[in-house]
Amino acid sequence: MATVAATRRLPFIGRSRARPGTVEERRLPRRRQIILQLVCLAISATVLFPIIWIVSMSIDPRNISRPDSLNLIPPGASLVAFEKVLAQPTSNPIGFFALAANSLKIALGSSLVAVAVGVTAAYAFSRLRFRGREGLMIGILGVLMLPAVATIIPLYVFLNQFKIDLLGASLNLRASILGVCLAVISAQLPFAIWNLKGYLDTIPKDLEEAAAVDGATQNQIFIRVVLPLAAPAIAVTAFLGFLGGWTEYLTVFMFVGGQVQDWTLSIALNSMVGQFARTTRWSEFAAFAILFALPVSLVFFYFQKYLVGGLAVGGVKG
Repeated sequence: MATVAATRRLPFIGRSRARPGTVEERRLPRRRQIILQLVCLAISATVLFPIIWIVSMSIDPRNISRPDSLNLIPPGASLVAFEKVLAQPTSNPIGFFALAANSLKIALGSSLVAVAVGVTAAYAFSRLRFRGREGLMIGILGVLMLPAVATIIPLYVFLNQFKIDLLGASLNLRASILGVCLAVISAQLPFAIWNLKGYLDTIPKDLEEAAAVDGATQNQIFIRVVLPLAAPAIAVTAFLGFLGGWTEYLTVFMFVGGQVQDWTLSIALNSMVGQFARTTRWSEFAAFAILFALPVSLVFFYFQKYLVGGLAVGGVKG
């Protein structure tokens, strides 16, 4: 009788359309929905405004030396600026694709090496217990907190001492793409270790123990069990490493700034800015900037599902 009375006092019981075991979704009030939609539109407009402006500048045939107004579709819009940039973006004797190749070497090389070394070191820090483990982790965190500019001079002096003589040719390690890659890797490696270690801590050890019971060796466990599960974190680390190497400017300028054949896209883009930005051809500059950002955007959209998962879970434990 008490149960029946309680049911009568709660008239919504028995009339819910939600399926058993599910949580019924509640609709937001219309006023709150409108407010949220307006906030989202304002944020979207703030983010898209500079992108729309730079696209508009890139198709402006006037190639003005100073932006004067925003024309979404400028009169006589054309792709002449893109053609000029692809042919020869600066007055120096180097083309766009040669610049892109140098940037790609640094981005891919530094990203792949940092991830390969970082994931093995992170696995050791996550699963093994050895003397000095805590001190090494604190040291990695300390290096990670240093600004990148603080390590340029020591790396410059250190790498400048290495000269390679091969087949009668002498190569100064500092003044080469290889030296730049080593410098960029040294900056990316602490982040790779710390980020991957935090993700590997979230992977249950029971899976590795089950694989060991089935006869798998330590290397097989790492390659066939741990690495597939850590794919989101590896994708995030690799993408951020690629982004850092692709847009690196200061290290490249300090190491190979005097050698035009080793220039990257970032150095060429900066060289397009005239003195005090008064003589900059903004149409070509905007076209170059779009082409500069396009590969990174394509990589992001291609690996988007892995990147979102890695960013959401990568820092849960540390």
